[in-house]
Amino acid sequence: MTEKKVVSSEIWTEKYRPKSFDEVVGQDEIVKRLKSLVKSMNIPHLLFVGPPGTGKSTLALIIVKELHGDAWRENYLELNASDERGIDVIRQKVKDFARTRSLSKVPFKVIFLDEADALTREAQQALRRTMENFTQTCRFILSCNYSSKIIDPIQSRCAIFRFRLLSKKDMEKIIQRIAKAEKLEITDEAVEALYEASEGDCRRLINLLQATASISSKITKELVETIVSVAKPSDVRVVLDYALSGDFEKAREKLLDIMLKEGISGLDMIKAIQKEVWHLSIEPELKIKLMEKIGEIEFRLVEGSDEFIQLEVLLASFVLAGIGKSSD
Repeated sequence: MTEKKVVSSEIWTEKYRPKSFDEVVGQDEIVKRLKSLVKSMNIPHLLFVGPPGTGKSTLALIIVKELHGDAWRENYLELNASDERGIDVIRQKVKDFARTRSLSKVPFKVIFLDEADALTREAQQALRRTMENFTQTCRFILSCNYSSKIIDPIQSRCAIFRFRLLSKKDMEKIIQRIAKAEKLEITDEAVEALYEASEGDCRRLINLLQATASISSKITKELVETIVSVAKPSDVRVVLDYALSGDFEKAREKLLDIMLKEGISGLDMIKAIQKEVWHLSIEPELKIKLMEKIGEIEFRLVEGSDEFIQLEVLLASFVLAGIGKSSD
């Protein structure tokens, strides 16, 4: 049996990153608009808004390469605003790069600010002035998860592109492309499990594929679940059935057993319960009440409450809901 070569997940992610507009999946309307802008060899400042792993950074890189060709490195500056978020970064690094002229036929350089919503308001005000003063020599591409955290003066100076999570169909295209290149055998159930685990995040999908492929070239649903370490829907359903039948002790025992054996955090357990609630054979009104309680418990966990105590409180709510249903 030959030893399987393990490659860094970062290298794997970069290997399968789209190199041109035509390789990008899941953002067809955005790609169409950007191709039109790049074709004119003149772009406005751009604001990319959307969840992680949807292609924002990749498209910024493709734009620069399409504009500047082989000279793209000399005309491109990429900064992660979550690491360098103060006003000094804007005054020094950004301004120094923006004030110099382009070294290619295109008359402007490109600065990509990733996670721009992490910039302080003072830094954003300084960025606004820089965008005003150096429009002739520089274009900005800002990337963020939440546009509400970007000040209005910056938003009004940018063409805004809103990215969406990748659909199951888009994910399947990526999985099949990688499976063919890496000679992997992936079952239909594993594809479904990969999509559920990645939740529309392409980067997470590729990392999950890398982790599973390092163990076996045949990827199954069970292997994916082992790597992801999430609660199995069937186990969560048992917990909820016990609770709704009024048996708090068995529901609590099964819940703790799942969390301790699988090493699942309280927040991950909350997400698993939330997904399974919609498959319960109960009235819609009761589902809504349970979802309200789930949201309250999740908030408490995020704020730092003890996860075991809070999950027991949640189970108690399900028990009371089940008792109320039976008494009706």
